[in-house]
Amino acid sequence: MAEQIQNTYKFDVQLLVEGKNLSKDESFSYIAENIEGGNLNSDGNESLLKVSLHTDKPWELLEYCAGLGSIHDVVIVNMTRVANGLQG
Repeated sequence: MAEQIQNTYKFDVQLLVEGKNLSKDESFSYIAENIEGGNLNSDGNESLLKVSLHTDKPWELLEYCAGLGSIHDVVIVNMTRVANGLQG
């Protein structure tokens, strides 16, 4: 019988950051060290980053990324609702 993996964080947050002199490595390091979460991904270039994180405090990620540049295409999914068959 397959074991189901339980995600410990409530929200899946995904967004784009548009700016200047952005660094995917620096943003990844800052988020990993300062914002509680899991499944962190940061990819892009000096003018556009895609960031995603599972967290209980999506506002912390939004606040940090807004300080880097203009955020857009923000998606926040409540994974608890999705796991219960509801819209996230």
